[in-house]
Amino acid sequence: MIVPEPPPAPTLYDWAGGHEALVELLTIFYGHVLEDPLLEPVFRDMDPHHAEHVAVWLGEVFGGPAGYSASHGGHAHMIGRHLGRGITERQRRRWVSLLLDAADEAGLPADPEFRAAFAGYLEWGSRLAVIFSAPGAEPNLHEPVPRWDWPVPPWQPSSP
Repeated sequence: MIVPEPPPAPTLYDWAGGHEALVELLTIFYGHVLEDPLLEPVFRDMDPHHAEHVAVWLGEVFGGPAGYSASHGGHAHMIGRHLGRGITERQRRRWVSLLLDAADEAGLPADPEFRAAFAGYLEWGSRLAVIFSAPGAEPNLHEPVPRWDWPVPPWQPSSP
């Protein structure tokens, strides 16, 4: 008996719902950030298009189009946005918590595999942001945009 191979896993970007879903997520998120006393001072003067730019970043990280590298300066630009900001562990934790809540509010997929990948990236990326934002930090500006993938492919019913 030949068992058919499962279909290839979609990218995290596609599974999340693509660009529009990420823009919605980040618009909701940054709305909450501006109401949060711990995070508002960090984001008070953000560009009005910040949510869209971060959606392009997250899209590229999650396997979507390489728009951040093509139009926004890639990894070096993202690191540069954090240099010297002195992000605290308390701020980092609050940022992650609000973004996880915004994922629920935006209706991002709630399956365990996607949420594990999403939460894993938030933890990893936010911890790097703390390191890169510390006084005297000298991160490598020549690294590519990271690519995040499934820890375990999402469960999908087998085809008959």
